[in-house]
Amino acid sequence: MIETTLGEIARWVDGALDDADPATPVRAPATHDSRQVQPGGLFVAVVGEHVDGHDFAAKAVADGAVACLTARPVGVPAVVVDDPVVALGRLARAVAQRLEDCMTIGLTGSQGKTTTKDLLAEVLRRHGQTIAPVGSFNTEIGVPLTVLRADPDTRYLVIEMGARGKGHIAYLCDLTRPRVGLVLNVGVAHVGEFGSREGIAEAKGELVEALPSDGLAVLNADDPLVRDMASRTKARVLTFGESTDADVRIGDVRLDSLGRPGFDLAYEGSTAPVQLRLLGRPQASNAAAAATVALGLGLGLSDVAEALSEAVPASRWRMEPHERADGVLILNDAYNANPDSMHAALDTLSKVAAARPQGRAIAVLGPMRELGPAGDEAHREIGEYAVRSGVDLLLVVDQDAHLIQRGAELAGVERAALVPDADAAVQWIEPRLRPGDVVLVKASRADGLERVARALVDDARDTASETAADGEGSTDAR
Repeated sequence: MIETTLGEIARWVDGALDDADPATPVRAPATHDSRQVQPGGLFVAVVGEHVDGHDFAAKAVADGAVACLTARPVGVPAVVVDDPVVALGRLARAVAQRLEDCMTIGLTGSQGKTTTKDLLAEVLRRHGQTIAPVGSFNTEIGVPLTVLRADPDTRYLVIEMGARGKGHIAYLCDLTRPRVGLVLNVGVAHVGEFGSREGIAEAKGELVEALPSDGLAVLNADDPLVRDMASRTKARVLTFGESTDADVRIGDVRLDSLGRPGFDLAYEGSTAPVQLRLLGRPQASNAAAAATVALGLGLGLSDVAEALSEAVPASRWRMEPHERADGVLILNDAYNANPDSMHAALDTLSKVAAARPQGRAIAVLGPMRELGPAGDEAHREIGEYAVRSGVDLLLVVDQDAHLIQRGAELAGVERAALVPDADAAVQWIEPRLRPGDVVLVKASRADGLERVARALVDDARDTASETAADGEGSTDAR
C-alpha cells in the first residue's frame, strides 16, 4: 500500500477519528479478516451475515493493525464512517488515483475469470511488479482490498470483477479506473439474477464502456455477445479466439494425456507454440485472453507464449489434479459450476480417463446455483450430457441436484446415484474406486464439494501412512 496517515485516510473516506492520532502512519495493506492483519495496516470491520467485524477490532489492533475502519467507536483507534464497505471503496479510489505509473487491467466474464487473472499476472510479472487478487477477490470488498496492496513501484494492477446485478461493474470501474478491459465470455451463470444472457452482457459490458479513448478493450471473438461490445467502447479493440478473423488467433488445439491443451498462438503474422500445464480445453481460450492483453501492452509474442507454457495453477479447486498412491486421479473442480463449465469439465474427465489404462470416468456433481427458472432444465441436461460424454459412474450430491440423476437415467445410464451431502458422497464412492479411475468433483461454490475431493485424497494418504507406520512399528518391536 502507498504509505499514508490516519488523518489522510479519514479525509479520503469522509470519516472521523476516534481515539486515534491523525499523524499515525499506515504502511501495510488493509484486510477485513482479523486473522490476516499485517503490522502497520488497517482492519476493516465488515458486518456479515453471521459475523460482525466490529467484534474483532480489539484483536486486530492487538495483532498489529494501527486502526480500524468502523461504523461505530470500538474502544481502540478507529476511523468511524457511516458504512465501512463504502468507505473502503472510497479509500481504494483515492489510492488508485495516486498510482501514476501503474497500468490497471480489469477483467470479467461468466467463467474463467480467476484462472485468466492468474495467467495474466504470471505473464506480466516478468516485466514489472504486478499485483493481482488472491483467489477470487472480485466484489465491492475484494476489489478495493486488491487495490490497497499496490504501491508506487507497482507497474501492473490486475483487477478481477464480478457482478451480481447491473451497475456493479460500473461501480468497480469507478473505484479502479482501468485502462485495459478484458471480457472473456457471457454464459448462463447468474442468469437467475440478470434474467437473460443479454442482461448479463449488458452488465459485463460496463467494463469496456468505462475505458478511456487511449485504453484497450480485449474481447472474445468466439462469443457474439462479447464481440458486439466493441460498439460500446471508445478504446482500441483487440479480439482473441479460434475465429479466423480474431486478432490473436488460437490454432491447432490438442490435448495431452492429462487433458492439458497445447495450441498455436498467432498474432500479426507470427506464430508461437503454447503448451499449458492447466487441465481442460477451455484453458486455451483463457490463455489466449491473457496473451492478448499482454500483446496489446507491447510484450513480445514468444515471451508471452513461454510465460504461459511455464505457468502453474495458482488458485485452488479449479480442475486441480491429485494423483493418489493407488492410481486414482482426483480432479478437484469444486470452486464453482454452471452449464458451460460443467460441459467443459465432463469433456476433460472423459479425455483424461480414456488416456489411462483401465481408467473409468467418475463424476461427482452437485447443484448449479443462481440459474433461475432455467435451473431445472439445465440440471436435467447435464445428466444427459454426462452420459453422452462417457461417464461410467455418476454420483449426484444434494437433493437440489436430483434432476442431474434424472437426466442421466433418461439418457440410459444405470449407474447414477443420489446422496444427500458430502459425507455421504465420500462413503458411497470410496469403496467403489479402482486403480486408474479418474474422479471429477464439481458443484457451485456454496455446496462445498471440495470437502469430497479433499477427503478422497486425504483418506488415501492416511491409509498409506497407517500402512507404513504399521510396518515400522513391527520392525521396532522386534
